Amino acid sequence: MNKIPTPHIEAKEGEIAKTVIMAGDPLRAKFMAEKYLDNPTIYNQVRGMFGYTGTYKGKRVSIQGHGMGIPSIGIYTYELFNFYDVDTIIRVGSAGAIDDDLNIGDIVMGMGACTNSNYARQYNLCGTFAPIADFGLLSKAVSEAERQGFRYKVGNLYSSDTFYDDDENSLKQWQKMGVLAVEMEAPALYMNAARAGKKALCICTISDCPFKNIATTSEQRQTGFTNMMEVALALI
Repeated sequence: MNKIPTPHIEAKEGEIAKTVIMAGDPLRAKFMAEKYLDNPTIYNQVRGMFGYTGTYKGKRVSIQGHGMGIPSIGIYTYELFNFYDVDTIIRVGSAGAIDDDLNIGDIVMGMGACTNSNYARQYNLCGTFAPIADFGLLSKAVSEAERQGFRYKVGNLYSSDTFYDDDENSLKQWQKMGVLAVEMEAPALYMNAARAGKKALCICTISDCPFKNIATTSEQRQTGFTNMMEVALALI
């Protein structure tokens, strides 16, 4: 049975590149495609989750939104890996600083992803699965950040199912474990990649510092985080 187009992606066979860069905000994906890609062609507008394919420095790449939260990115990345035969997905997202040394605009590369989600239960594992990034992508991303002189850290992300957590001290508990930043998607991306035998990496820009009570605007989050975009594009 032909599984494409899917319920969430209307692209036809061959319209999506082997490498896809994804953003939670579809308007960030649109901005990135229009800013960096040569001859971008839109392949998806279902639910406003824009997807584009074009070339960057002569290499074919797709850029698409994935929405907010583990269930949303879980759907889109599953379909891309398993139905559209995508090999690599790189998430470029926003995150809140947990580590005190991180500031607005710093890059965090998720070597691993802790979570309060139950997403891994579907695999019926006799233990706890540790979602991790592809080492090849991670090492190349670090080299590119070094080359460009970007401020960055590498380590654990915390991916929460709750944006507004009833426990006001929850981030402090993760801070004690050396976790760098909080976001909402990385574990599903890493688990879907692991299950499909594919590659994935989550690169985030610090958009807010909860312990310092500072944050960016929605417009800054949409168009201002170009450093991580350029790191991601260097990996294709």
